[in-house]
Amino acid sequence: MTLMEAMKKRHSVRQYQERPLEARVISALQAEIDDCNEKSGLHIQLITNEPKAFQSLMAHYGKFSNVTSYLALVGKKDSALDEKCGYYGERLVLKAQQLGLNTCWVAMTYRKIKTAFSVQAGEKLCIVISLGYGKTQGVPHKSKDISKVAKADRSLPNWFKNGVDAALLAPTAMNQQKFLFTLNGKRVSAKAGHGFYSKIDLGIAKYHFELGAGRKLFEWA
Repeated sequence: MTLMEAMKKRHSVRQYQERPLEARVISALQAEIDDCNEKSGLHIQLITNEPKAFQSLMAHYGKFSNVTSYLALVGKKDSALDEKCGYYGERLVLKAQQLGLNTCWVAMTYRKIKTAFSVQAGEKLCIVISLGYGKTQGVPHKSKDISKVAKADRSLPNWFKNGVDAALLAPTAMNQQKFLFTLNGKRVSAKAGHGFYSKIDLGIAKYHFELGAGRKLFEWA
């Protein structure tokens, strides 16, 4: 499965089978985590066989079940943390999809189990991503029209359209899709709108945009 195929097939899943992650899957996912951490300076951690975080009333309200594995997206406290976690977290989400897993971005409906992962001085837990073998493959979300999230200094070139179309496949908090991509020459700017976790959403959308547009065809402004 290519990353583009994974992007199109991946949907949020909250109910999982009672099945631990396979050793080969853990190994491949950990290798991807290590590379993301090296490139980003983040402190992303994979937690397995830990059921307590998703046994709270909030998790029950969020309709999560059988969650025993998740990613803890941890990093140094700064203004870039949310966007960075979105970007690299989504890279891991699509890798998980390629490995046969299902995922869900989780902002609040879980309990922090401090013994499950490490948060060092100057760091914070930004968000988590549940992982597992889904009972279903989820369902697609509704997307805004491209005209609502894209502007350009000319008619939209195909590569830019492809990038925005990919961004509209990105998961966002409450499906807000509060981001705007603007094209000026070959430079693209991406801006987060106002809303819950909009900077995390922007990072996710930017990763999708790069995959859809082709990273060599533009520069970030």
